[in-house]
Amino acid sequence: MTAPLSASATVLVVDDDDFSQEILCAMLRAHGVTEIQSARNGSQALSLMADQERAHEFLICDIFMPDMDGIEFVGHLATLGYAGGVILVSGGSVEMLAIAKTLAKKNGLKVLAALTKPMPFEALAQAMKGDLLE
Repeated sequence: MTAPLSASATVLVVDDDDFSQEILCAMLRAHGVTEIQSARNGSQALSLMADQERAHEFLICDIFMPDMDGIEFVGHLATLGYAGGVILVSGGSVEMLAIAKTLAKKNGLKVLAALTKPMPFEALAQAMKGDLLE
């Protein structure tokens, strides 16, 4: 088992599926993270981010969501100059996940991983520590 993540890390989970959100938040808590917020789509995530005094250190973002999907959301992150780590996730198309990862990186975002759901328990912590080999 990997060492716990910093309890002071701030994480925003962006996923429209309640079950996926619950699982991701539970995984983060199990790895020692206590500062977790969640949003159901990119629009809601941007609103949460605007209300924060300090930026989230990590964003975990699903690709397929209603209203504002993950691809559009990462475009906004790039425009805002978001400097934290981004982990892209999807239970759908591996090809779209790869496209989203490529676009995010080309836009200057720090993409730590692009993971398919369900992801292994340790993969999330490894990605956040920069230890994940894809």
